[in-house]
Amino acid sequence: QVQLVESGGGLVQAGGSLSLSCVVSGFTVENYAIAWFHQAPGKEREAVACISSIDGSEYYPDPTKGPFTISRDKAKNTVYLQISVLKPEDTGGYYCATDMFGGTCSGWSPQYWDSWGQGTQVTVSS
Repeated sequence: QVQLVESGGGLVQAGGSLSLSCVVSGFTVENYAIAWFHQAPGKEREAVACISSIDGSEYYPDPTKGPFTISRDKAKNTVYLQISVLKPEDTGGYYCATDMFGGTCSGWSPQYWDSWGQGTQVTVSS
């Protein structure tokens, strides 16, 4: 059974940092690409980072990466999202997802991704 479980969210002051975790089961991080998404209150879910299963290459929809860094630990079957210099607009749910199809990061639309975790909530206070 495919499962993705996020953790690491919480209340953080602006300027701080957080590391979110996505533990996967039913497959490995070397099978399928994993992406992270952010959903701000009242807004649509948007991709912020993706990591290829093939070689661990990182991809970001924002060419500057923004405050995000994605990484993985193959031994722990976990993908991480580091968020640095948090701003109030980074508040919202953070979700990891897999496409259960290939190893590359081939789409940024949420509709492309098949399996999702339940999300972890981040609140940034100003």
